[in-house]
Amino acid sequence: MTVEELGKKAILILGFGTEGQATYEYLRKKWPDKLLSIADRQTAGEFSEDIAYRIQSDPAVMLNLGPRYLDSLDPYQCEVIIKTPGIPATIAPIVRARKTGCILTSHSQIFLSNYPKDKIIGVTGTKGKSTTASLIHHITKHGGIPVELAGNIGRPPLTLIDTVAHGTFFVYEFSSHQLAEAESSPHIAVLLNIVPEHLDYYAGFEEYVSAKENITRFQTGDDFLIFNADFSVPAAIANRTKAQLMPFSVRSTPGPGCYLLSETIVRSSASGVEDIMKATEIPLPGRFNVQNVLAAVAAASLLGVPSPVIREAVRTFQALPHRLEPAGIYNGITFYDDSIATVPDATLAALEALGHLVQTLILGGHERNLDFSEFGSRIPPNIKTVILFPPTGNRIWKAIETHSKNPILPEPFFVSDMEQAVKIAYQRTGQGGICLLSPASPSFGIFKDYRDRGDSFKAFVRKLSNSS
Repeated sequence: MTVEELGKKAILILGFGTEGQATYEYLRKKWPDKLLSIADRQTAGEFSEDIAYRIQSDPAVMLNLGPRYLDSLDPYQCEVIIKTPGIPATIAPIVRARKTGCILTSHSQIFLSNYPKDKIIGVTGTKGKSTTASLIHHITKHGGIPVELAGNIGRPPLTLIDTVAHGTFFVYEFSSHQLAEAESSPHIAVLLNIVPEHLDYYAGFEEYVSAKENITRFQTGDDFLIFNADFSVPAAIANRTKAQLMPFSVRSTPGPGCYLLSETIVRSSASGVEDIMKATEIPLPGRFNVQNVLAAVAAASLLGVPSPVIREAVRTFQALPHRLEPAGIYNGITFYDDSIATVPDATLAALEALGHLVQTLILGGHERNLDFSEFGSRIPPNIKTVILFPPTGNRIWKAIETHSKNPILPEPFFVSDMEQAVKIAYQRTGQGGICLLSPASPSFGIFKDYRDRGDSFKAFVRKLSNSS
């Protein structure tokens, strides 16, 4: 939907978090006096003072805040719902509104409809999105190309769309929720591997995959899909796209594409094969980060960034917080914060990256109905202690008990707060060993989000170092 079309419609902003607030500011700049409706489950008192004052003092805003916020979808004749990613489109009030002719859209879709498509690079997948998007942004910027980082990792793009210099690229990290209602795809789509997640939100894994596929579903033969050729789900999506394909792989040598050849990252094209850098030069641990770099190299290659620039940019890239982030060495124990690991596959990748020195593993969190059977069967024998948060901690331990092939199981400790978890980690981890926070579960419940969980871990690691 174009900005001009939006201007003629009655609009409801459904959900007023970071993205909803950015949508409001964008619309208000376009139309200072246009009547806008805002609905959110939070009350005015739960927003920051600045935000609460902003919307309460706006005479052209209709507010419906609090538990009955979804009533907004019935009494008001909204013609367009701009929905926050966290609210499923399948809930009954939205379904009813759409049946009466109400258009459902999102912040992401408004951006995709109103910014030059050839300047948009979209990144999605289950894990690695933020690192890959940040790498592409870092390399592109290093190459002297104007670029902004937006979406799930950066700022909501509508806050920037009218102020960036002409020709600026956007590297947009898309969550599945941001893609679910998309009706446009970026010019360059980057598709990492997809494994089960958010199964409390979607009807099943297939629906989750379908949402992710929207990053390429609307591409044409003039567009490009960069995808992980080592896994069946992205490979199957690539078989269905109309876009030109650029696979990346650590197992094969696709051309054109990017791949690992004798531990060297190379890119191949019609003009030949070109070495980019040694895998050992990547400043990020783990094989999965080699895949993230391959994806970023492929994107940078499409933008014409020279190989020496790519190499230097990757070498100077700094790891993002909470992603196998070293949290310090205290009392002879090395601590790592991998709070972003919200699925079992991510925790297994972290264990592989850090190797046999990991002795203590902190697991568990919010329930999303994930299967921990394979995780239980693959937990390495060097893990001597597992510290488990509810509610998934109980299921994770049962999976370890049932499926582990190790002759001796780790000792389990069930905890309900981070201070208790870190105290046990100090008591149970030996000198020279590693304690890893990599929960294989989301953070919600005890913690606000994965950042809050990781920050709490690091804070108690520092605080308790003198008392253990």
